[in-house]
Amino acid sequence: MAKGFNKVILMGNLTRDPETRSTSGGQSVTNFSLAVSRSWKGADGTKQDQVSYINCVAWAKTGEVIAQYLSKGSPVLVSGRLEQRTWDDKDSGQKRSAVDVIVEDFNFVGGGRSDDGDFEQGGGSSQSKKSGDVVIEDVDDKPIDLSEIPF
Repeated sequence: MAKGFNKVILMGNLTRDPETRSTSGGQSVTNFSLAVSRSWKGADGTKQDQVSYINCVAWAKTGEVIAQYLSKGSPVLVSGRLEQRTWDDKDSGQKRSAVDVIVEDFNFVGGGRSDDGDFEQGGGSSQSKKSGDVVIEDVDDKPIDLSEIPF
């Protein structure tokens, strides 16, 4: 049997403040949810949008840093693996399941916290941007012209 591959990379915005708790063994775990959106042009040419809400779990120091520096609305890039969990619902008696992203690494995206503690989005005026910031603009979903590729 072939060895599997389980890797996820997502960029989105936190839908709520991260929640950190400790296990009975003293290990810290942080839970948060990401809103990940995508846009495309439909067959009729109109712009379509879809948002997916993804539950994320970060353990130990990774989760502590996320909880310390990120809050609802903050953009973040996470990478990790998918993990499915199942449990019996006490109220309905049915078996339930969910898939979470177990965060192994993350990167801050956009600005940082301002002097008053609020999160600054990366889209401010050019005066507030530091040199070296990367600006990603929306790209039209045009087909790629293979003759333009130099190799």
